[in-house]
Amino acid sequence: MMAWTDRHCRYFHRLLSSQALLYTEMVTTGALVHGDVARHLQHDAREHPVALQLGGSEPADLAYSARLGEQWGYDEINLNCGCPSERVQRGAFGACLMAEPQLVADCVRAMMDVVSVPVTVKHRIGVDRTESYDFVRDFVGAVSEAGCRTFIVHARNAWLKGLSPKENRELPPLRYELVHRLKREFPRLTICINGGITGSEQVAQQLQTLDGVMIGREAYHNPWWLAQWDEQFFHRPARAALTREAVEEQMTDYMAREAKLHGTPWSAIARHMLGLRHGLPGSRHWRQVWSDHRLKALPARDVMALAHETVQNSPSECATA
Repeated sequence: MMAWTDRHCRYFHRLLSSQALLYTEMVTTGALVHGDVARHLQHDAREHPVALQLGGSEPADLAYSARLGEQWGYDEINLNCGCPSERVQRGAFGACLMAEPQLVADCVRAMMDVVSVPVTVKHRIGVDRTESYDFVRDFVGAVSEAGCRTFIVHARNAWLKGLSPKENRELPPLRYELVHRLKREFPRLTICINGGITGSEQVAQQLQTLDGVMIGREAYHNPWWLAQWDEQFFHRPARAALTREAVEEQMTDYMAREAKLHGTPWSAIARHMLGLRHGLPGSRHWRQVWSDHRLKALPARDVMALAHETVQNSPSECATA
């Protein structure tokens, strides 16, 4: 979710679900050791619970970054062992770390030594054409011995050569049965599943066996789905008066605050909520207004008013636009 789940996206998603655990986009250790820490770790207190996802392979750098994450108030530190991009591979981290379970164990141990919040690992079920269950079982076994108790498993292999990151999210076949087998073999670990899950029925089915479900692209492109989660999966009452219009208005207020405090243009925030009216008549016209950079000089509230006016005056269109 690089360049997707930034702090503005997470603020938006928190308006929809008060209970879901949110994850940052992956932040590399190099960005924290040598870069602008505040830019990468700044977040709104209303985002909690929120986990910091790190990318790296040097135990000392990961320990330093994890300590920073805890100091900045993150509720969990997550090590990414699943990203297959070539840039990440050149840094010798991400999915290629699955081939070095003892190094991952050292990284986890180093982070756990310096923080009190949970340290978790996100990974794939295999690398390249290795489809043996033994591979992922041995990986989880070695890393759990270092103290990691939670594993978020993307139920696809990562093909490190020949596929783009987008293709790696779609072409390697999903094998949910391997994740379920991990839970049977490691019943005391928290095993969560990720990959290809797009509806509440699928989530409910996975939760019959597993401890959690991570949703990525579907939550981003169809964010209103999150508005059901508190009631469906956390057994909390739905938020009173939660409507798309109310969420849009709160986001518009947030855009105004961010512009005043940090000079953030509304377009940098609005891009994350373009799926809010997914499936509703007029949604295409609404998106066009909120993504129109020619309007960037207007205050966000004026853009919202224009978006609503455009929807009201737009010709009827398919409800799945």
